[in-house]
Amino acid sequence: MQTKKIINDGNRTVDEMLEGILAAHPRHLKSAEGSPRSIIARDGPRDGKVGLVIGGGSGHEPTFLGFVGKGLADAAAIGNVFASPPPDPILECAKAASGGGGVLFMYGNYAGDVMNFDMAAEMAAMDDIEVRTVLTTDDVASAPRDQRQKRRGVAGNFFIFKAAGAACDRMLSFDECERIARKANDHTFTMGVALSPCSLPQTRRPNFEIGPDEMEIGMGIHGEPGIARGKLKTADEITDEMLDKIFDEMAPARGDKVAVLVNSLGSTPLMELYIMNRRVKRRLDDIGVSVHATWVGNYCTSLEMAGASVTLMHLDGELQTMLDHPCDCAMFRAG
Repeated sequence: MQTKKIINDGNRTVDEMLEGILAAHPRHLKSAEGSPRSIIARDGPRDGKVGLVIGGGSGHEPTFLGFVGKGLADAAAIGNVFASPPPDPILECAKAASGGGGVLFMYGNYAGDVMNFDMAAEMAAMDDIEVRTVLTTDDVASAPRDQRQKRRGVAGNFFIFKAAGAACDRMLSFDECERIARKANDHTFTMGVALSPCSLPQTRRPNFEIGPDEMEIGMGIHGEPGIARGKLKTADEITDEMLDKIFDEMAPARGDKVAVLVNSLGSTPLMELYIMNRRVKRRLDDIGVSVHATWVGNYCTSLEMAGASVTLMHLDGELQTMLDHPCDCAMFRAG
């Protein structure tokens, strides 16, 4: 059974989406000349500034396109649906973002992305552009604690990119921008739950199977297996299960402060996300942890997958300052 999508040609969906995004946000975005998959901030790159280049597969909007703009990412390389961008558009992003202070590559820890971004970094070095890479690894479910370097990057990208983009925008040194990016990643924890599959535009068929009364805790944003599948529970029970895993990792103490993201994987509505956020706030109140800021909505999706994720960033004064730093992107603004 095929799913229904409002598309023209499954093989043209990414290019047509990009054309529509550029038409909608001409004040914020442009594409690199001759490289339509390289999306550049109109008001971002500047002399002496560390450039921030992000990117990855399509289908997760507003990640990555929505976070390109002043105060956040200078450019994003866009791949096919759930596929890494090839090295060439990444290189064009690096060239556009380079202001002489070095370029930071940031993206989720997936094998295809690592290979292609590493190739682009080698190509950039031939153009005398120094590139450093910080992988995002916030998905608590994707590997044990002692193998955190193997974890995937998911919705926590939102906080991690935000902190790194602020450091770059504040004209901090390359070393400091890299340090803050790594610190932001180390302080960010995500757990998700999937209720139904999504379908790729090319196939319009579900990319995995799950029963009508089942859920899967910890499933990845491309349908990667989670850590437990079982009967669908109540919103409070689901949220508690995710928070227990996050708290075990984060080890919050009374008096600590966090930022909260309750994210839809695509088709889960705001009503349900706010019910989950209500429980997140109550659980944090119970342990004496205060919420500095909360975001609820679509921030890192998986096409039309039903489900949600909860992300906590464990804040200190420096990370709070970076989170509060103004930014102006096509699909997200702060400050």
